[in-house]
Amino acid sequence: MKMLKITLKRSLIGMHGKNKKIIRSLGLRKINQTVIHKDNPAIRGMIEKVKQYIEVEEVES
Repeated sequence: MKMLKITLKRSLIGMHGKNKKIIRSLGLRKINQTVIHKDNPAIRGMIEKVKQYIEVEEVES
């Protein structure tokens, strides 16, 4: 099963409210914090909206 390793690379300060909510819903709170999610269309959609603030790697579980 594919998993996505998502790391927050930029600060939430000054970010638009909608993007901030997406980052929070991914489970990211602090810079350089990493979370792992299952690869599915909902997560991919959120990643696409905030791709300039995060770094994504595909990992196998």
